[in-house]
Amino acid sequence: MPTYKIALNFEDGVTRFIDCKDSETVADAAYRQKINVPIDCRDGACGACKSSCESGQFDMGSNYIDDALTEEELQQGFVLTCQMRPKSDLVIGIPASSAVCKTAQTSLSTTIQDVRLVSDSTIALTVAGDDIAKLSFLPGQYANLQVPGTDAHRAYSFSSMPKDNAVSFLIRNVPGGLMSSYLTGSAKPGDTLVMNGPKGSFYLRDIVRPVLMLAGGTGLAPFTAMLDKIAAAGGSPFPVHLIYGVNTDTDLVDIDKLQAFAQAMPNFSYALVVVDANSAQPKKGYVTNHLEAGQLHDGEVDIYLCGPPPMVEAVNQYLRDQGVKPVSFHYEKFAASA
Repeated sequence: MPTYKIALNFEDGVTRFIDCKDSETVADAAYRQKINVPIDCRDGACGACKSSCESGQFDMGSNYIDDALTEEELQQGFVLTCQMRPKSDLVIGIPASSAVCKTAQTSLSTTIQDVRLVSDSTIALTVAGDDIAKLSFLPGQYANLQVPGTDAHRAYSFSSMPKDNAVSFLIRNVPGGLMSSYLTGSAKPGDTLVMNGPKGSFYLRDIVRPVLMLAGGTGLAPFTAMLDKIAAAGGSPFPVHLIYGVNTDTDLVDIDKLQAFAQAMPNFSYALVVVDANSAQPKKGYVTNHLEAGQLHDGEVDIYLCGPPPMVEAVNQYLRDQGVKPVSFHYEKFAASA
């Protein structure tokens, strides 16, 4: 009997994964795993369990009434979790907080496997542990890492999918920052790091049209995790193009990974853009200086952007100026935390 992985995204940013058999409803599977998603009648009559399916295939059956879910709502991606049965892995948006549903983000104790300053601006961190094998997250999501010896947490995007009980992060080096000071100072392999997550609504959806990825600095991290996932699935049937922008040549990291992805996936390509006018890279300036009409596909494109707020605003303005409205535009703004 097939069993599928269901990601439940709650309003407060917490994501929990459950297993669901193709013979049971998503609501029944959630309750079986002690996650109390909103529900009332269980008969498809009240609409209390109405949620949104963001990815995947399912069977809604016909045992529900229009008052609970109209055909128009179904076409828009709304579902009744008390009626839907999965036909693939799913991502479902739950219109309630994780606290209301009596669930919480997972807390894992991990061990530093490797920590390196890969450029003046970037720290590469890999953590490992038996619990990593149980860790499920959507590529593009992030986790909160606790700064050892304090109650403070810092949010960082996963830069890889779990492999060999380990997972990686690309972290901006903030001079004087609490976590940066620890990672570049006393941190060493074998140290314990507590991780809470996963969290976030920035993640890779099903690829059903061309994809444009825009990364600024350590905003590259979620995209290497996404590319990990795409490569593991055998590549993309549609073009996937990444534009990676940084301030100086020394800020460029993980180029070897991007080259490996490009060699492994014929439909993947990337470009490097450096602000510094003295850069050795041919493309200088900002990401928006090097967006091409062909990459926007007249709006028939899904755009993902991870970078600082000014970059998000610049890309939004560029799209407005070009009169292009993409089918979807997902973005994650980040700012350095001391």
